[in-house]
Amino acid sequence: MRHHDQVSSADESFQQFASRLDYPMFVVTTAVADERAGCLVGFSTQASIDPVRYLVALSNKNRTYRLALRADHLAVHAFAREHADRARFFGGRTGDDIDKFSESPWRPGPAGMPILDDAAGWFVGRILKRIPFGDHDGFLLAPMAAEVAEAAGGLVSFSDVRTISPGHEA
Repeated sequence: MRHHDQVSSADESFQQFASRLDYPMFVVTTAVADERAGCLVGFSTQASIDPVRYLVALSNKNRTYRLALRADHLAVHAFAREHADRARFFGGRTGDDIDKFSESPWRPGPAGMPILDDAAGWFVGRILKRIPFGDHDGFLLAPMAAEVAEAAGGLVSFSDVRTISPGHEA
């Protein structure tokens, strides 16, 4: 019984710690044949310098995750704060209900990935490995193409999207 109480206490303490962090937020898109999906992601990081690797964690409850399980690539987009509405849109709506791409300017990019037009930068990565973490799965990517634009005023972070109601539970 004591061990369970310690775990619960540690989980609660960690949640308090994590709630103070201001993670960068990204919109991840993918496509398989004519099907496209995209969602807001808060759990991601560069995972290696040589070779270059990037890790994205997708909630196993959303449509982007389900499509990513069949995909070979993901596109990761950063947005300037002036375009935080795009990040909020991809986080606050679900592709189960609407076609997000009919309301977002985009173009086909490398490996057929949907690239969002007003992103401050993006990269497309080949999926090397999928790793279950719990309510999210990690997708280890090998970046293969990237583009960076000017991002005046900084990039979107968690504090910019904290108030949205997610399209799916996390």
